[in-house]
Order: sequence, then structure tokens, then C-alpha cells
Amino acid sequence: MSADEYVVLVDRDDVAVGTQEKLRAHVAGELHRACSVLVFNEAGELLLQRRAATKYHSPGLWSNTCCTHPRPGELASDAARRRLGEELGVDCELAPLFTFIYRADVGAGLTEHEYDHVFVGHCDATPQPDPTEVGDWRWESLTSIRSDAARHPENYTAWFHVLLEQPELRRRVA
Repeated sequence: MSADEYVVLVDRDDVAVGTQEKLRAHVAGELHRACSVLVFNEAGELLLQRRAATKYHSPGLWSNTCCTHPRPGELASDAARRRLGEELGVDCELAPLFTFIYRADVGAGLTEHEYDHVFVGHCDATPQPDPTEVGDWRWESLTSIRSDAARHPENYTAWFHVLLEQPELRRRVA
């Protein structure tokens, strides 16, 4: 992680109130803007990624297709699409699905406290992941993911557990 990466601090209405260096925001648990991407294939399976073992938090855990923090001045939709390409080498149209706020301890004295913009897309391309970001990937049904996450919660990121339980996603695919 570059020392010059900044996140946009927001209030509970997603109004920007400043910026802060990314690691500092995670140490302090400051509410900041984020985005999560969910890419489904034609079979209705979600593209999951296992975070690289070298990630500064939540290494080696399974999560949604990708996540990021919009840069100051960058739209969340642009950040989501940018990061999809950077992490997985995939490009597809993304549509806003919903937003939610969560706070989770992610270990090592770090807290994710995010106003998360969730985007959904459809793609059948084979990912070409950046190995510094992604350790593995797979397509899987939401039903199977929820079942595995319930049996082995330690294998998934804290925010992915929260994301899976959002009503808009529960209604979208069983």
C-alpha cells in the first residue's frame, strides 16, 4: 500500500467531510467511502476472490469480486470499474445496487468503517488476476457461499459477511 493513498471521509449521509491517509483512517476507524463489486456470470454464480496473502489486512480470506476506496474526486462508480480491472483483469458494465454502512474489526488494530456503495455486473470472462491483490478466485452460487460462510466464517472477510445479509442481495438471488 502506497503511503500517499487517501480515502474520502464521509458523514452518515455520504457527504464528504475531508480526506485522510488510508492506513490512518483504518487505525482510527473513521467512516469513509468505499465500494464493493459483485460480478455474476450467466449461470448466476458470483465471482469470488481470495485476497492475496500479502494484503495488509484480511489476507488469504475469501470475499466479493472486489472492493476499493474511491480516490478524492473520483466517483464511486468509476472507482469500482477501475478496481475490477486492476484486481481481476475484467471489465464489464456496473450498475449501482444499494449502499450500506458497517463497522468491523479486521485485526492488527485496524477497523473498516465504511459507507459502502455496492455495484453489480455480469460477465463470463476468465479473470486474469493481479497476484499482489488476488490469491485465488472461483465462481459460486450465493446459496453455496452462504452455506460455506455459515460453516466456516473464519474463511471470509468481515465485510463480506455483512454484505451477504443485506436485504437487497438476499432478494436478488437466493
